[in-house]
Amino acid sequence: MKIRENYSLKALNTFGLDAKARYFCTLHKLSGIRTLTAWQQEHPDLPLLFLGGGSNMLFVNDYPGLVVHMRLETLEVLGQDADYHYVRAGAGNNWHEFVRWTIDQGFAGLENLSLIPGTVGAAPMQNIGAYGVELKDHVYEVQALDWRTAELRDFSVDECCFAYRDSYFKSVEPDRWLIIAVVFRLPRHPQWKTDYAGVQEQLQDKVLDARMISDAIINIRQTKLPDPAQIGNAGSFFKNPMIPVVQWENLKVQFPTMPGWPQQHEVKLSAGWLIDQCGWKGKREGDAGTYAKHALVLVNHGNATGAEVWNFAQGVIASVQDKFGITLEPEPRVL
Repeated sequence: MKIRENYSLKALNTFGLDAKARYFCTLHKLSGIRTLTAWQQEHPDLPLLFLGGGSNMLFVNDYPGLVVHMRLETLEVLGQDADYHYVRAGAGNNWHEFVRWTIDQGFAGLENLSLIPGTVGAAPMQNIGAYGVELKDHVYEVQALDWRTAELRDFSVDECCFAYRDSYFKSVEPDRWLIIAVVFRLPRHPQWKTDYAGVQEQLQDKVLDARMISDAIINIRQTKLPDPAQIGNAGSFFKNPMIPVVQWENLKVQFPTMPGWPQQHEVKLSAGWLIDQCGWKGKREGDAGTYAKHALVLVNHGNATGAEVWNFAQGVIASVQDKFGITLEPEPRVL
């Protein structure tokens, strides 16, 4: 496994930011971990970053250590029982291509998560979700390697501590575990989730199946979100905030049209709506800005630096805080 120096990451992050890694290599086989372990022992003061599709990263600066591009791309049907099909996907597989592969096998469950950028290994980190489905709904176990001891461990779905855009791997021990594969449990008798605006309209009066729903989701996402190949972005940049019911009730008095969705003891708000109300949709500062069709998406119009995108994001955060008293949190990892 060759380790390169001063390697450009521009083609490996969906913002298209021209950050550089001081050191870089590609991991195709798990046996390459030995090389990485030896490298880290020789460079104990330098950090190490595992990179998948680069769709959940904002490189504010060049990376001062070793970036490892994950390319573990195995796919395997493990079997079935009375209720589920079980499949195992290596961490380096493209997420959307994996979803479509499951559909090609005749399996359902992941169709609502079509066209989400990134890789299989990054999906549990963020507990990705869309259109009423979250990754945790279909995970059986996550297979990860303890970077400190080289121990392989299988995490059950409960041990993953999945939460809204969060997981054990992201928040509890973010630098310890390297996700190498995910085992999915896909229902043999699926319950379709299509009760979302836009989805219902596209599927009205049709006999539903996983491919049809996936196609509808793809069409919707393509009309709402920019293609990273055309304009750099990381999809939704901010989490939808969760606030206490009392705060929600007070805000509704001031802003009667504010949308919200009750979640047990909290209410989930639309970050896009909050940002739009502050006048940020389509705004641009240099080459950093928000997408004209969706205020939640920050974009690189061509030559923005990571620092410029992050400064723009800070302006959005401050504006929403001033108007609504709500602090937005970024979804991507800011480096």
